[in-house]
Amino acid sequence: MTAIPYSKDVASTIIAGHGARPEMLVQMLHEFIHHFEWIPEEAIRQLADELNLSRADVHGVVSFYHDFRTTPPGKRVIRICQAEACQAMGSAELVNHAESVLGMKMHESSEELTLEPVYCLGNCACSPSIMVDGDIFGRIDRQRFDEIVARREQRY
Repeated sequence: MTAIPYSKDVASTIIAGHGARPEMLVQMLHEFIHHFEWIPEEAIRQLADELNLSRADVHGVVSFYHDFRTTPPGKRVIRICQAEACQAMGSAELVNHAESVLGMKMHESSEELTLEPVYCLGNCACSPSIMVDGDIFGRIDRQRFDEIVARREQRY
């Protein structure tokens, strides 16, 4: 699904679809990410109001989970796995390489690109792994990273 601009009406529909139950907040936030790709401050206020929670409660959940971002992502999103298997197989070196060649640090975004950690892609046997625009790649070294990123750039 393509992201749509934040809409209070769409947000209310999502909230109502979960019965406006505070215990369903994480599921609602996942739907917000699916529709809007990020969680703006306006969404945090709306969730708090409609679920009868404090903004601090909602913000605490948003900031706790790495899947929820509070800034718009770039057109392309690169995630590098940081789970134990990938760490053991060199993900820290891969992060250093990615930051160097992309000119940005983890958790940073530009209009074109977002670089994020992810804490398991379920591809442990092929560590280290990355996800580029939703596609998972394994056994990544510096050269393979560069090839995948270059190939993906040609798509856009």
